[in-house]
Amino acid sequence: MSLKEIQIGDKAKVIKLNGGLMFKKRAEALGIRVGSMIEKRSAQFMNGPITIKVGNTNIALGVGMAEKIIVEVL
Repeated sequence: MSLKEIQIGDKAKVIKLNGGLMFKKRAEALGIRVGSMIEKRSAQFMNGPITIKVGNTNIALGVGMAEKIIVEVL
């Protein structure tokens, strides 16, 4: 299940990053790594940005990036 598909308020564990080398480097620079815990904070209507919490940091991601982050809901 991708990060885009989970519900607001759900906590999840990142299990895979589906993308190329540059996507993986960008995700890791934001603190999104395989095994890290995230919480979906908000999502905008009509494919707007998705806000997540990683550790103590809130991050806004585009829908395309969110679709490439595969998670397991806890």
